[in-house]
Amino acid sequence: MITNDKPITHFIKQSAISLVNRIRNHRYSANQLIVITSLYVAFVCNFPFLTRAITAITQTSDYSFLFLLSVPTLLVSLIIMINGTIGVGKLLKPLLILTILLSTVLLYATASYGVVFDYTMIQNGAETDSAEAFSYLNAHDIVFVILVGGIPALGIFFAKVKTQSWSRGLKARSALVASHTILVVLIASVFYANYAAVGRNNRELLAYITPYKFVDATVKYTKRHYFTTELPFKTLDSNPLLEIEDDKARVTVLVVGETARAQNFSLNGYSHNTNQYTEDSGIVSFTKVSSCGTATAVSLPCMFSRLDRQTYDNRTANAQQNLLDIAKAAGTDVLWIDNNNGSCKGVCARVNSIDIDTGIANPLCDGEYCFDEALLLPLQNKLDNLSAKNTLIVLHMIGSHGPTYYKRYPQDKAVFLPDCQRSDIQHCSEQEIVNTYDNTIAYTDFVLNKIIARLEKLESDSAVQTAMLYISDHGESLGEKGVYLHGLPYAFAPQEQTHVPMLFWQNKSLAHQDNDCIKSVSSEVISHDNLFDIVLGITSVSSTQYIEGRDVLSKCRASDGLLAAATEPNTKILL
Repeated sequence: MITNDKPITHFIKQSAISLVNRIRNHRYSANQLIVITSLYVAFVCNFPFLTRAITAITQTSDYSFLFLLSVPTLLVSLIIMINGTIGVGKLLKPLLILTILLSTVLLYATASYGVVFDYTMIQNGAETDSAEAFSYLNAHDIVFVILVGGIPALGIFFAKVKTQSWSRGLKARSALVASHTILVVLIASVFYANYAAVGRNNRELLAYITPYKFVDATVKYTKRHYFTTELPFKTLDSNPLLEIEDDKARVTVLVVGETARAQNFSLNGYSHNTNQYTEDSGIVSFTKVSSCGTATAVSLPCMFSRLDRQTYDNRTANAQQNLLDIAKAAGTDVLWIDNNNGSCKGVCARVNSIDIDTGIANPLCDGEYCFDEALLLPLQNKLDNLSAKNTLIVLHMIGSHGPTYYKRYPQDKAVFLPDCQRSDIQHCSEQEIVNTYDNTIAYTDFVLNKIIARLEKLESDSAVQTAMLYISDHGESLGEKGVYLHGLPYAFAPQEQTHVPMLFWQNKSLAHQDNDCIKSVSSEVISHDNLFDIVLGITSVSSTQYIEGRDVLSKCRASDGLLAAATEPNTKILL
């Protein structure tokens, strides 16, 4: 932690003055500025890419040193081609300065947290609110950007560029771009097979090229979300039915966790007792559940969509009925209560919803975030005012969202110490990070137990059948192999980001739900693709979109005759 910023400030000031004075005494050609900047971007800002590329190449048994040498050469040439083509006239300095500053910010995120800026990460960032965005900002970020990006950008700003006639400048620029184009073609022709082999086995490498992968992903996101016509809304099932054969009302609480990974749940065998509150409640943990994505922007709408992970497309999903729409159409009273920045990513667009007010008037809130206990009051209000025979309440948690894990639980609920009381978690010890994250899981467990207690009381007071299903949207990396947080492309995301917890609890009156049977299927391999059918089954909603084979709980209801077996997928099921 920085305890005295005066030496750093003085160093930055003296470095800047020295650089400016040196630059002012020299005149550079436009091509020289392009080459110098391109070399800096290639070898400094693309250091994560180069190290990964070199590692991938040297791990092969028959790699060529010339091929290894060609990688940075190719990278520099490509950057020169881009800067040389776009940076004409008065655009030159702004382009180079922007490239340096943007590349530096991306370098910090990649080097510190292992973040890769592909399409999914751009989407996740675009849908992040200001409070969450600023949680990543700290003194180390600022100092790093100033030293690595600000000073070189300042040098470019003050650099004196030699004046040339239009024809002479065009000739020099054309020669620069043409020579490096030839070099790129030459490298590609000589080492094509090598690049193809390394690329085929290490597809993630391209995602580390800074800043061009970021620019490419941003352009695609902008084009798709702001310049593409919306699809007409599609009704998947116009007549879903509610099939409850007894007179008892039913309440199902679906708790959507945030950034919780399965391996840190003691219900799954983890050494830290993170489930001390629910371990004796009769809750069942499903141990082999995978997520649809590695970030909320993808996973949340995907898990409520009829589309599966392989076919999921955000544009298509938003233009058709989701799980909540079908439950509502069947006569279920659906309510979404959100404590995650008030964003359901479009999932709750057509059902009743409540956003938790983060104002400091609430003792559970700090003006930006609220502890998940804040969900309990609106939940209780709803339970006290049930108006339908079948009710589905979705609670969207802030859960274990990082990097400010320490803000996700009250200090009196800090079970594991010492914890990490800062956002730049890479500067905490491994044990401090794990302790802090485990505290968030333990606090989630505390809240889940409170929910169960309310459902049990509802049963005893009103004879209402109740059930709770908890599932997280994605997992989290805590520094394993130098990777932090989440959001890596799914193709090479570590298990920590895709293996998620799922917990199921039911009250005693749900006799048709055989708890021993549920325990027997809890080790089956399932994913977010199963959630649609599991929830339809729990809530007794009959729909043409229900697929019995994906409802892992279906066999545990069949013995009571409340679930008619399906002979064909996507046929009407009577629950």
